[in-house]
Amino acid sequence: MKTLLVLVLVILSVQVPAQKKTLYDFTANTIDGAEYNFSGLKGRKVLIVNIATECSLAPQLRKLQELYEEFGGDDFEIIAFPCNDFGKQEPGTNSEVKEKCSSKYEITFQLMEKIKIKGDTIHPIYQWLTSSEENGVLDAKVTWNYQKFMIDENGEVVDAVAPIISPKSNRIVEWLMED
Repeated sequence: MKTLLVLVLVILSVQVPAQKKTLYDFTANTIDGAEYNFSGLKGRKVLIVNIATECSLAPQLRKLQELYEEFGGDDFEIIAFPCNDFGKQEPGTNSEVKEKCSSKYEITFQLMEKIKIKGDTIHPIYQWLTSSEENGVLDAKVTWNYQKFMIDENGEVVDAVAPIISPKSNRIVEWLMED
């Protein structure tokens, strides 16, 4: 009886590791303030990118739109998070960012509200994207505007792409063409 009690206590004391999160565990607000549940993206590849319309890399918005027009739909989505964390290059309000992205760059992919992607007030989705402890795959500190994160059909981070790399680079296009 004593042995059985010890065995039960040992089994109960073993901690079950927490299941790692996927993209589908998160929500964020769209640029219009509506809640966006990422679980609606199940089965799609997703490219998440932090944007700033006053950055010298802002022409990547056109390349992102071209990529979206070529691959977007049931199999692929782009999610763009404006942020003012690097060089204060996104000082506008959400409505100003939306207007600029719409009129100057003709963006039709999903724009989210401005968030913090570094520091003490980092948005939970960026905490997950940038930490291997959170995503189970890689540590990828965001170094500047237009860093891209590639998320597979299972909602798992597969790669991070440096800001200077074009959204239409072979690396991203070949990933999108993989089955």
